[in-house]
Parts: sequence; structure tokens; C-alpha cells
Amino acid sequence: MIFVLLSVLCSVLVSVLLKLARRFRLDVGQAIAWNYLVASVLTALLLQPAPASLREPGVPWLALVALGILLPTIFLALAAAVRHAGIVRSDAAQRLSLLISLLAAFVLFGEQLSAFKLGGIALGLLALSCMVWRSGHAPTAEGAAGWLYPLLVFAGFGVIDILFKRVAQAGVPLGTSLQAMFALALLVAFAMQLWRRVHRSTRFTARSAVAGLLLGLANFGNILFYLRGHRALPQHPALVFASMNIGVVALGAVVGLVLFRERLSRLNLAGVALAVVAIGVLARG
Repeated sequence: MIFVLLSVLCSVLVSVLLKLARRFRLDVGQAIAWNYLVASVLTALLLQPAPASLREPGVPWLALVALGILLPTIFLALAAAVRHAGIVRSDAAQRLSLLISLLAAFVLFGEQLSAFKLGGIALGLLALSCMVWRSGHAPTAEGAAGWLYPLLVFAGFGVIDILFKRVAQAGVPLGTSLQAMFALALLVAFAMQLWRRVHRSTRFTARSAVAGLLLGLANFGNILFYLRGHRALPQHPALVFASMNIGVVALGAVVGLVLFRERLSRLNLAGVALAVVAIGVLARG
């Protein structure tokens, strides 16, 4: 379980770094681009990818390219969600994206629907509704961002998970597939930053590069420790899955409320609690 705990810490650390970006005047887009350089290098060093396998027939290049585009863009959406909606709701929305991948498992991959999974889906949708609810009258731009970006995170990470499943089905080794995804994401992320440099005169800064190094270490650590957790407990995948998702929601809530004094309504807090319950029910099913 130590690997799962480390993965939870790294996942929440990503959100904390994104939350601190504005305070330290960091360029989030640049940090995300450098993050994928760090992730690519660490993947090459630690997971020993075999690039030759990408030349074999049946490689799902469409899914890999889609992941290369989605990973940096959804990362930007996560950064915006953390900024506008806070760590608590952003982490919970990211973890509840499993509802989309679970629905895809029934519709696209032929998995059987159980009562526990049906109940978990219903609770998860209710939790998401509670978390993105904003009290008040017609929303301001900030208010709209407070529910729009968490919904983008929810949908985006759900689609990414489905694409991950598609790549896994094709039999591409994990290290190789991750290396391909990170390399493509690196190209897309830096292409976006070069466009900003040309059209908006945005300058690359050493401060944002250092932030990208830290972000890349945390992002890769999240993936590495999560995979090692599954390897350490091969007979208990549901335990690893539930511990990871519930741990991130719970620790994210504590960090958001204690360190950043995030303001949540009672309905928002109820949504976070329902998210924990929903994830547990889905793992049980």
C-alpha cells in the first residue's frame, strides 16, 4: 500500500503546484510543456520502452495521436479548474471521470452491468452535480468557470481513460505506449507555446521551466507508483483502484480546505463525500 500512498501524494501535489502557479507568477502552459519533457526522459530511463514495437502492425496510432493532443490540453483544463474551482472539486471531478470509462466498458467493451456499478454510477452523477453547483443568480465569468472547467476535466479524463484502454487492448507494451504518448504530448505542448511566442510575444522563463521540472516529477511519480501498486497487489486490483481514487479525493479535500482555505458550500461538501462513497461502491461492484 506504500506505493498507492505515494501515488496519492504525487497526484495531489500536481494540483497543489497548479494552484500555486498564479501566486508565483508561473506560466502554466510552459510548465506543462516542460513537464512532458521530464516525463519522457523518466519513462525512457525507468520503464525501458521498446520503440521497435511501434513498427508492428496493429499499433493504434489514432488513439496514440489523440492522447498526444488531449493530454496537454486537458492538463491546461485541469490547471484552470484548480484555479477557478479549487483543488477539492477539481480532484474529485478528475476521479469521477471513471464513470465515463465505466459506461464505455458496458457499451463498447461488453462488460456486464451489476447492481453495485449501477448504484455507483447514479451516486457519482449526483456527486458531480453537487460539486459543480454554484449558488446565486446569473453566473459571472468566474462563476461559469467554476463549474465549466470541472466538467471539462470530468469529460476529458474520461475520454483519455477510454483511449488508454484502446491502446492496452492493442497489446502495446506499457513503457512504449507511455513514451509515445508523452513524446507526442511534448510536441503538441511546445507547438502551442511557440504559437503563443509568435502571436503574443510570450517569453520562455527559467522559473516556469523549474516549475515544469517539479510538475513532471510529480506527474510521472503518480503514474509510476500507481503501476507499482498494482504489481505489488496483483490479486487485489479493486483495492488499489479504490484506495487511489478515494485517497486523492480525501487528501485533496484536506489540502484544499486547510492550506488554501477553499470555500465550499454544504452542497459542494456533500458532493465530495458522495464522490468517496460512489468510488467505493464502484470498486465493490
